[in-house]
Amino acid sequence: MTTKSIPATLIPGDAIGTEVSEATLEVLDAIGAPFTWETHLAGVAGVKASGDPLPPATIASIKKTRLALKGPLATPVGGGFRSSNVRLREEFHLYANLRPARTLIPGGRYEKIDLVLIRENLEGLYVGFEHYIPIGDDPHAVALASGVNTRAGGRRINEFAFDYALKHGRKKVTLVHKANVLKALTGLFLETGREVAKRYEGRVECDDRIIDACAMQLVMNPWQFDVLVTTNLFGDILSDLNAGLVGGLGMAPAGNIGADAAIFEAVHGSAPDIAGKGIANPLALILSAAMMLDHVGMQDKAKRVREAVDQVLCVDKVRTGDLGGKASTKEFTKAIVARLK
Repeated sequence: MTTKSIPATLIPGDAIGTEVSEATLEVLDAIGAPFTWETHLAGVAGVKASGDPLPPATIASIKKTRLALKGPLATPVGGGFRSSNVRLREEFHLYANLRPARTLIPGGRYEKIDLVLIRENLEGLYVGFEHYIPIGDDPHAVALASGVNTRAGGRRINEFAFDYALKHGRKKVTLVHKANVLKALTGLFLETGREVAKRYEGRVECDDRIIDACAMQLVMNPWQFDVLVTTNLFGDILSDLNAGLVGGLGMAPAGNIGADAAIFEAVHGSAPDIAGKGIANPLALILSAAMMLDHVGMQDKAKRVREAVDQVLCVDKVRTGDLGGKASTKEFTKAIVARLK
């Protein structure tokens, strides 16, 4: 029986993006993933090609396929253009950012980490409602920002978190907030989370933590947590903290999921300093592609990719330089492909 092909958009990304994307496609080919790719540009590559960090052709392709794999994109700090990542989330209403963190190489600072962070992706302070108030001759004397959380948005992300926990055999969801100080903005998130939790009583446990206490407890005893769900800014920070527990962003896959589209991505930087040297670690994008396989109902293929990665890292001991090894991007990819075949 032949598997029906699945149209998908590929955004290779900037700098090392093209190298890790190429590696990921090799792994997907080796496992017989049935994606038919439309390749499009974004970020700095989009600006160079068409003067737009998110070209209309890229948006049109994702509207058609409703599924994308995206390498790292460069975003200027301070000035320049607005983040293409944020624009994509807004354009396709990708309200849930799914960030698992799992120990891949034993012997690190923490062992047997298996956490999932679910971050609300469209609200909070990241709506970007910001402006300056001039005083005297200083046009930037005062900076003001407004955060926006809605009951509907809070309900939607908490339902996603509890559904995810139930579907994946997770035991507990922790609501992370700052309702002791930001009583309206994150109080509403906590309130909706508790309402949703009541519907899952007896099936999924629920507790909550204030963000600063949660950050400390993640460092001191991360094993007390299972699934964490939180607002946009806190989720951005905690997802990177969790990645740090398992060796950094080079090991961290991510998915942005909405009702009508999903984009899977490597969240690490585009690393222009090592671009073209053939030493980039493609793990984050390969594991994001495994999440993409899960998303389209190919859990068996996703599981095989993860198992091959585990065997290459822990049995074959083939690792890129950032993981203490000597393998090039191509050698590392070849080892995974060999395990799959």
